[in-house]
Amino acid sequence: MTSPYHPPVKRSVEIAGHKTSISLEPVFWDMLRAAASEAGVPVNALVARIDAERLEADVPPGLAGAVRVWLATAWLATARKA
Repeated sequence: MTSPYHPPVKRSVEIAGHKTSISLEPVFWDMLRAAASEAGVPVNALVARIDAERLEADVPPGLAGAVRVWLATAWLATARKA
């Protein structure tokens, strides 16, 4: 089994026609792909949704942090239902 303690990996994403990059640990990339698949949308579309939500915050976090928080919140919501 690969260690979950791996440095962040930078990947390109496209949000509203603009390319940017996000650095996330591999476990978060795996979770993001799984969440996008479950929602039936491409990863870029899910990242765009997360980006739109973060921009509505009083003090918007960085995109990578917003993705991590979104994934953790989604995981907690699922865990509480179980």
